[in-house]
Amino acid sequence: MNDQPPKIDISDEMIAERRGGSNKMPDDMPLWMANSIIKIDKFSKRIGNVVCWILIPLIFAMTYEVFARKLFLAPTIWAYDISRFLYGALFMLGAGYALSKGVHIRADFLYRNFKTKTQGLIDFWLYILFYFPGLIVFLYMTIGFVEESVRRGERGMDTTWMPYMWPIKTCLLVGIIFLLIQGFSELLKSYWAAKKGEWPGAKK
Repeated sequence: MNDQPPKIDISDEMIAERRGGSNKMPDDMPLWMANSIIKIDKFSKRIGNVVCWILIPLIFAMTYEVFARKLFLAPTIWAYDISRFLYGALFMLGAGYALSKGVHIRADFLYRNFKTKTQGLIDFWLYILFYFPGLIVFLYMTIGFVEESVRRGERGMDTTWMPYMWPIKTCLLVGIIFLLIQGFSELLKSYWAAKKGEWPGAKK
């Protein structure tokens, strides 16, 4: 009788998630590259640790709205806008950290079967051809949106509260910057994987 626990099948685990978990870079990696990856990943982690606290006021606002509406028949005029703003800020400001952990949506059903060098090569060129050009365009457009929003004193029109819109648009701008910063780290990791056949800092 075999008392050994069954082997866990991790084939459906996201490929990118298995890359993280260690700050130890390969010994033969150039120092500037290793330091860039480590420093950027640490920066994104610190941002993620701070941004996650946005959940507290978000939960408080939603809980207060439910109690006010259901128990006292006194719905707020600000809960809808606050929930959108806080969730949007959480999503955008934490996007760089999410990228560092590989938890963005990916189509891994084919990718997981590729060799590491092939994965790295695919990721490298996707970052070069689509990721950075797309984000740079979004950054340029968002700068204009934020500038115009501040200049016009733009307000939301969905509720009678009519909050200013520039704070959440600024979060979008900052979130794109965080994604560009983390993207550089991911580009270096992809280059190394394509060249050496191993992901820097990968879980063994």
